Amino acid sequence: MTSTPIKVGLIGGGGIASAHIKGYQAYADKIGVTAVADADAETAKRRAEELGATAYTDFNELIADADIDAVDICLPHHLHKDAIVAAAKAGKHILCEKPLCLSPDEAREVQAAVTENGVTLMSAHNQLFMPAVAKAKELLEAGTIGTVYEVRTTDSFFNNFDPANMGWRASAKTSGGGELIDTGYHPSYLMLHLAGGSPVEATALLSTHRLRFMEGEDSAQVLIRFDNGVVGHLVTSWAYTPATVTERFSAVGELGSLHSDGTSLTYNLRSGESETFDFEPVDTIPAEIGHFADCLINNTRPLHTEKEGIEVLGMILAAYEGAKNKSIAPVLQV
Repeated sequence: MTSTPIKVGLIGGGGIASAHIKGYQAYADKIGVTAVADADAETAKRRAEELGATAYTDFNELIADADIDAVDICLPHHLHKDAIVAAAKAGKHILCEKPLCLSPDEAREVQAAVTENGVTLMSAHNQLFMPAVAKAKELLEAGTIGTVYEVRTTDSFFNNFDPANMGWRASAKTSGGGELIDTGYHPSYLMLHLAGGSPVEATALLSTHRLRFMEGEDSAQVLIRFDNGVVGHLVTSWAYTPATVTERFSAVGELGSLHSDGTSLTYNLRSGESETFDFEPVDTIPAEIGHFADCLINNTRPLHTEKEGIEVLGMILAAYEGAKNKSIAPVLQV
């Protein structure tokens, strides 16, 4: 695809769609929303008016009828698979919010639909667009800290959810679990990105410290082993803000270590060499939209496709299985 601007159908007009819309506004010369679907007619109408787009209440009708090149899926978790498969079968490229889908069977169906129809799918893993993450990946691939032994990631905050405002996230059937498959998806894909291998086994301790009206956990600690020998430790929670000394991510290797609070990055080597990098903040979801546009225009691979989306899902499902059975569980292989 070389023509611009790319025409997108926005599927789901709820909360996260607002952040995506900022991205389309920032990169209007490359990509824009021309159709919007939401099951709530008022939401669809409001978003369509906001964007100068056509409103639909059924995403299948949008995919079939709208003049679009791609879709941006911002639906509740349990609806992702159906929208991905419908879009892929219609030859539309796909940007999909996390999680990619919810089960091994859904993952296989997604992979088959994308592969058989030759479309590009980008997993909307926005934290990969943090400058500190990009620099860390560069240093790790350059061998700055040598062979990597351990990666740690953290994404925790005090969440003010209550039974009146949590909506579909309170139900394991529609969310896919609890906090781990929601906010916990972020430190999972970040760990995958930094570890540089494929996940092979995982286990977890799940807790419900505070949000007891949820069906799923509000906190999780996860251990993951990768095929290159890296071991990952992930902490994530809606129950609490972590201690101020807690890193956003870190890696330890044979020559030293690196760590980041998300805005700066420092590496320290056993040789005594050390360097700190400070970064200007980046609005990561608009950056993600710009990357999606560039990938479609230039026919290049997104940072994370359905491959990585399925690997992250596999990490989380194995963690859930390990927690349930008090075991170390194998990661889904599709």
